[in-house]
Amino acid sequence: MLGHRKLVVEDYLDILKRRRWIIAIPVIILPILAVAVTFKIAPRFVSQTLVIIEEQKVPDEYVKSVISENLDGRLASMKEQILSRSRIQPVIERYNLYPSKRANMDDRIDLARKNITIKPIHSEIAHAGGLPGFFITFTANDAHTAQLVCADITSLFLSENLRAREESSQGTTDFLKGQLDDAKRSLDEQDAKLANFQRQYIGKLPGQEAPNLNMLTSLNTQLEAATQALARMEQDKTYQESMLSQIAQSAPAGASPTQAATPQAQETELLALQSQEAELLAHYTPEHPDVIAVRHKIADIRRSMERASQAPVSAGGVSAPSRYDPLPVQQLRAQIHSADIGIQAKRREQQQIESQVHTYQDRIQSSPLVEEQYKQLTRDYDTAQKFYDDLLTKMNHSKMATDLEKRQQGEQFRVMDEPNLPEAPTFPKKWIFGLGGLFGGLLFGLAITAFLEYKDTSIRSERDIWAFTKLPTLAVIEYSGEIQTENTRVNSQIIERPDRTIERLPPAKETLIKAHY
Repeated sequence: MLGHRKLVVEDYLDILKRRRWIIAIPVIILPILAVAVTFKIAPRFVSQTLVIIEEQKVPDEYVKSVISENLDGRLASMKEQILSRSRIQPVIERYNLYPSKRANMDDRIDLARKNITIKPIHSEIAHAGGLPGFFITFTANDAHTAQLVCADITSLFLSENLRAREESSQGTTDFLKGQLDDAKRSLDEQDAKLANFQRQYIGKLPGQEAPNLNMLTSLNTQLEAATQALARMEQDKTYQESMLSQIAQSAPAGASPTQAATPQAQETELLALQSQEAELLAHYTPEHPDVIAVRHKIADIRRSMERASQAPVSAGGVSAPSRYDPLPVQQLRAQIHSADIGIQAKRREQQQIESQVHTYQDRIQSSPLVEEQYKQLTRDYDTAQKFYDDLLTKMNHSKMATDLEKRQQGEQFRVMDEPNLPEAPTFPKKWIFGLGGLFGGLLFGLAITAFLEYKDTSIRSERDIWAFTKLPTLAVIEYSGEIQTENTRVNSQIIERPDRTIERLPPAKETLIKAHY
């Protein structure tokens, strides 16, 4: 009996001997039934192919691929696309897979997806990166169907890889082309702004300060020379006019009236002021207040001298040549007239130089403000130019990568082993079913035996007596005849105690008589 005491090896052997047929019958019958079941199960054939991944044929240092996604991710994406309804349904219809009146197309597609297996092969080389290839398997109830469907799925993977890589490269190129067009428009706008600015502030741009200073120095020198030359010419004219005046005064009575002589004081003062002006211009600009004041004084004296000189001319015509004048007078008047022309020309030259000096001074003064605006424009232009160059380089690389994919020189899938034609089904395996039936029958027999032993309360050995009474066994008499009646069994269970008292033990199912002292 089980559950009342700890069993030993002898107990297990007795149980096996006693229940051997209960264990043997399931062990014999269940393997036979399991093998018989295999004839009723539809066989399953598995066709498999090996696809390896070839690297691109052009080194990366010459043409770098624009596809940065790892192969694991791309393989998973391709698997989902190939297992989509639009791809699987034509294959099911072509080979009439899983025909059943109870199964609709959705059920058949689910079955096809379950029977397609993609197993990546991970590289055994450390730090190799990527996948060397993958297996494609398909399970079907027919060996030829499994092979054909496996071949179709393999071709779907090959074509999908080429299409995905080409579309990815072309998409990248189109995107970069659009970005490049936008960058070119921005660069043209910045270029036009910079050109307009350079035209507007020509001569004031950064880097032209030194030439402007040199030009200004040269113009000041020219202005000083022109001023000095003008002073000399006016001095010569004054001297000629004084000579003409002296000739006119020394002329006999009745001769033509002559021009009144210019006051000597005005001549002296004019010369002094001209010298002072030349000295001031050597140290100051023409806009200096001292220079302006001296020039005003010179202008006042000249106007006074002109008025004084015009009065006799209008009356007697001193500066206007006349054929009735003596030859020296005519020569002096001609020299004075030439001096007037030269003085006017020199004054115009002086005004032009002064205008140029003002221009260069304005350029130098406005250079800091122009330089700030110019830096901002050039910074924007350089940024736009750098962005455009970067995009242009990337687009050229993308174009080469796209051409590489179109020529099928990039990364490709290559079928290493064609889908095989399975020679035997992978399921069911008769020996596996037989072995499973054997173990199942053994377990079933052991379970039945354990249940019967658990329900059996018979006392079969001294250990059972000890487990129930905790008393040692005096003797054991085996049963060798017919089963005793109830009265006989009761009488036979009388035990004589050492103190000569007799005790009746509880009735037992077995024919054991126990006595103890």
